[in-house]
Amino acid sequence: MHHLLLIMQTLATLHILVSLLFTVHADVVERFEDVPECLKYFYKAKVPEWGASTPGAARLCQRFVNRFHFATLYDTNHRIAVYSAYQFEPSSGGGRENRWFVEPQLVNESWQDEMKDGYWLGMDYPGVYLGEKQALNEDYTNSGFDRGHLNPNGHHPVPSRNATFTLTNVVPQNPKTNQGAWGNHESQLTSLFLEKCSKAYVLVGAIPSANNWIIKNNVKRVNIPDYVWNAYCCVDNNDRPIQSGAGTARNTEENYVEKRSLDELGAFLQQVSNKPVGELFYNNCRA
Repeated sequence: MHHLLLIMQTLATLHILVSLLFTVHADVVERFEDVPECLKYFYKAKVPEWGASTPGAARLCQRFVNRFHFATLYDTNHRIAVYSAYQFEPSSGGGRENRWFVEPQLVNESWQDEMKDGYWLGMDYPGVYLGEKQALNEDYTNSGFDRGHLNPNGHHPVPSRNATFTLTNVVPQNPKTNQGAWGNHESQLTSLFLEKCSKAYVLVGAIPSANNWIIKNNVKRVNIPDYVWNAYCCVDNNDRPIQSGAGTARNTEENYVEKRSLDELGAFLQQVSNKPVGELFYNNCRA
């Protein structure tokens, strides 16, 4: 009886330890600061104040093939990301997904902590509606908008490249701008990062519109943002800032990216959101 009690106590302790492990490593987290592996996508581990008070915001440490690849602050009310944060990595091609992933933990935090193919997830959790807190692939179908990556697949090798194909990392983007000026802007950044930076920390976000939505069956499903923006902090091998910059684009046929400094981006974000911006990077990426 004594042995049985000991075994039961040991099992209970193990259960608590396993629960703690899974809590710490969960994909949906209370604070990015609580997950060291997720903090590495922010320069000097500083998470921006920008967007932190967004109603219904969820913090995602984007997990794929059992490791993290980038971080996303996700607006579950508008069903688009506030921003994704990542470190640039040279890409060797490949890894373009036909699948679009969803985040099971947005529905139920006890569910699997890895992004999952939306189609297969229906078999794992039959009868559960996954679209309550996030956009689904069918929301974008025939909408006239691209599934516009915030964290671009071209800034990563496989498997991080695959991980960018999650619907929590995309916004409805005008096809002309997405495939034109914005795509060119991402390519220019690739060249800059490869030539000048030991590491490059990047934030890419969207500014939701007041009332422009992808509507399906008379339901407002996904907010169509007014703008997309990005910002980068490029550092040397001693982690000292070398260069920084930003870009914004209207989410229209305009097909133009306005290049900005970090200070100019801060003023822009303040203007279009009427919210305090604060530092996007530690010490505003100043040496």
